[in-house]
Amino acid sequence: MVDHPRNAEAFLANAERARWHDQALWFVRQKRDRAMHSVPEWEELRQAAEQIKAHTLEHLGHYLERFESQAQTNGIEVYWAEDAAEMREIVTRLLKEQGAKRVVKSKSMLTEECGLNPHLEAKGIEVTDTDLGERIVQLAKQPPSHIVLPAIHLRKEEVGRIFAEHLGTDPSETDPERLTRAARTHLRQKFLKADAAITGVNFALAEEGGIVVCTNEGNADLGTALPDLHIACMGLEKVIPSARELGVFTRLLARSATGQAVTAYTSHFLRPKEGGRLCVVIVDNGRSALLDKKAEALLSCIRCGACMNTCPVYRRSGGHSYQSVVPGPIGSALAGERDPGEYATLPFACTLCASCDAVCPVRIDLHDRLYEEREACVQVPAFAPKRRGLRIAAFFLARPKWRRAAVRGLGRALKYLPRRLIYNRFNTWGLDRELPRPAPKSFRELYEERQR
Repeated sequence: MVDHPRNAEAFLANAERARWHDQALWFVRQKRDRAMHSVPEWEELRQAAEQIKAHTLEHLGHYLERFESQAQTNGIEVYWAEDAAEMREIVTRLLKEQGAKRVVKSKSMLTEECGLNPHLEAKGIEVTDTDLGERIVQLAKQPPSHIVLPAIHLRKEEVGRIFAEHLGTDPSETDPERLTRAARTHLRQKFLKADAAITGVNFALAEEGGIVVCTNEGNADLGTALPDLHIACMGLEKVIPSARELGVFTRLLARSATGQAVTAYTSHFLRPKEGGRLCVVIVDNGRSALLDKKAEALLSCIRCGACMNTCPVYRRSGGHSYQSVVPGPIGSALAGERDPGEYATLPFACTLCASCDAVCPVRIDLHDRLYEEREACVQVPAFAPKRRGLRIAAFFLARPKWRRAAVRGLGRALKYLPRRLIYNRFNTWGLDRELPRPAPKSFRELYEERQR
C-alpha cells in the first residue's frame, strides 16, 4: 500500500528543498490568479466548461463514435484500447509496421500511466521525451512529479549535474538559459533521426474528426514534422463536441496551468501528412468504470495542474510521495476510486480546505470526492487499528460517566507515565506530534466550581 505520510516525511527531511518547492508552486498559483483576474468573464467560462464536459460525458458514446467516423473520413486511423496492455500492444505493432527504431515523444501523461516507455525500450525501440522537463527526469531515471512541471522537484544545480553526465556539459554549469541551449542542441539531433512521433491529445474534436495538442516548446510540432508516422494517444474522456467549444478550454487551460494567456503552440491535426500515417489510439484503462457514478466528474479534468499548485499538502510533500502517475488532489481522487486498498492513504493527504475546488477550471468538486472516498478507504485492512480505536472512542462517548472517568485517568497517566510508554508504535498520532500537556483541571471541573 502507498504510504504517503512516510513518503512525505522523507521529502520534508530536506527542509531547504521542501521550502523552495512550496514557494515555486505558490509562485505559479499567484500567476494563475493574475491571469484569471485579467478575464472578466472567468467564472462564466468555468461554468461553460463544466457544462460542456458534463454534456459530453453524458453522451460519450455518441461523441466518440462521431469522432471515429469523421477522423476516418479525414484519413486518420483510429484504434481502441481497453487497457494499458492493449494500448502498448497497438503502439508497438504500429511502430514495427513502420520499421521504427527511434521515437520522439511529446509529453503525455497517458503514456506514463500505461508504462509505454519501458515497454518500447524493452522491445529495442529508443524513446526520447522531447518536453524539456520530461527529458530531464527521463535522463535522471525518475518519474515526473507534476503533470505540467515534470521536473519541479529538481534544482538547477541537479539539472546541471544530470546534463553533465548525459550531455557532456560543464559539471559546474547551472545557468538555465545555457542548460536549455544544450538540451535544444541535443534534442534537435533526436528530431532529425526519428522514425516516428508519439504525442498525447489535449482535445479531440468530434465534429471535425481532428485532435489538438498544446505545448509551450513546439516539441510536438517538431517531432511530427519529419517522420511519416504520428501516433496520438488519448484517453476517451478527451473528446469534446466540436471546435466551437474549444475556445472555452484554451482560454482556461494555459491560465490555470502556468498563468499564460495561451499556450505557445496550439496545434491542430486534421489529417495525415502527405505520404504519412496519423494513428489515434483511444484508451479506456478504467475510465468507463467511473461513468454514471458520483466520480464521473473526475473525467472532466483537463490536466492543467492548478489543483496541485494550490494544494498545501502537495506543495509540502512533493509529487513522488503520492506514488501515482497523476499526483495531488486530482490524482488522489482518481487513484482512490480505482484502487481504494492500494491508495488508501491518498484521500487523507488533504486538509479539506477546498482550495483545489476554487481553482479548478472545470469546477470539479475535488474535496467532496476525497472526503467521500475516505469512507471507502477506512474499510481496507490497513485501517483496522484505526477502526478499533474509533469503536473504543464511540463506546466512551456514548457513556458520559465512563467518559469522564476515562478522561481523568488519561490525564493522570500522561502526567506520570514514562515517555517511552506513551510515545510508541501504537500511538501513531504521537509519532510526528507532541501530545498536549493535560490541564490541572478539566473544563467540566472548572465549570462546576464556577457554578458553586
